[in-house]
Amino acid sequence: MEWTGNLRKLVTDKNPDSNGQVGYNLVGADIIHPLDSLRINEWVGQHVKIEFLKEIHCRRTGQKIKKAFGEGLSYSAWLEDPGSVESVLRPELSRIHEGVALRDFDWEQKHHNQPHFVYLSQTGGFKVGVTRTTNAPYRWHDQGAVGALVIANVPYRQLAGEIEVALKSIIADKTNYRKMLTDVAFDSESLMDWQESCYDELGSDYESFFDDEAEPTRFDYPVKEYPVKIQSRTLDKQFKIEGVLVGIKGQYLLFESGEVVNVRRHSGYRVSIRIS
Repeated sequence: MEWTGNLRKLVTDKNPDSNGQVGYNLVGADIIHPLDSLRINEWVGQHVKIEFLKEIHCRRTGQKIKKAFGEGLSYSAWLEDPGSVESVLRPELSRIHEGVALRDFDWEQKHHNQPHFVYLSQTGGFKVGVTRTTNAPYRWHDQGAVGALVIANVPYRQLAGEIEVALKSIIADKTNYRKMLTDVAFDSESLMDWQESCYDELGSDYESFFDDEAEPTRFDYPVKEYPVKIQSRTLDKQFKIEGVLVGIKGQYLLFESGEVVNVRRHSGYRVSIRIS
């Protein structure tokens, strides 16, 4: 099988596949025209060759660009893109619940003035994060989380970010991808212990938003073996990456050689993929 197109982030299914694992789909484009999605769990165990065709196209305009910004955008498109607003990375800055847009009123109403979760996830270690309620469990899949637990339900993004900031003194808010790309054992007890620690830290100010009835959710990934020594590769420096694919976790393809490739990082890159 051979596929040619411009990469986009991997998309996962809401529910596990027949093996109880996260189901992954490649949903690329021909420049900017969407291509049919391909289920790629079946690629695990096969020889996969990814060849960069030395073209990057802005996923918004289709123009050829030398460098991609913000997941496959030209610099000018990135500056204008609603999804690049600073409240994406720093939710506490959002003001759309006050009727004030930082960049695009309609986009921020749709994405940020909506119910959000504050959650704990187990990736390499344990972390706190926020996401729109409609973005679960996909957000956890993207992180390569083996477990997640909602700790609060809030009506808009800024409040979720405020709670996240209040918890940064006791728990991380970022994922260490190298630790995530190891065989992490799901630990529901630790997730619940962290939940209690977070509630203690937050105190009564946010108690009305706590979700103390939520249960930890487990995620299993299509991985046959984990790299002993991780070697992160980018197509900018290595135009061809090939070998036996031994797993998919987060947005990463894991090869038998220990090489790993972040597909989301290469949004907009035009590639040829051959499976044999």
